[in-house]
Amino acid sequence: MRDLFGEDPRRPSRRLTYDDAVKIQSMLLDGWTQNRIAAQFDVNSARVSEIKSGDKHSGSRAEAVKRR
Repeated sequence: MRDLFGEDPRRPSRRLTYDDAVKIQSMLLDGWTQNRIAAQFDVNSARVSEIKSGDKHSGSRAEAVKRR
């Protein structure tokens, strides 16, 4: 079964790693919107929000700042 874009709608979104979270935090610091970041990583914007708030991958913001 495929949707209009040729994707399997039953396929779950990919899981974001800690390294992904650091990249997301860096993108947020650069002014990217949560929706744009979610599209880049092929996830729901709620996953980006969880990272931004620190609910998931806590410490990723500090690591993103450190890597700048």
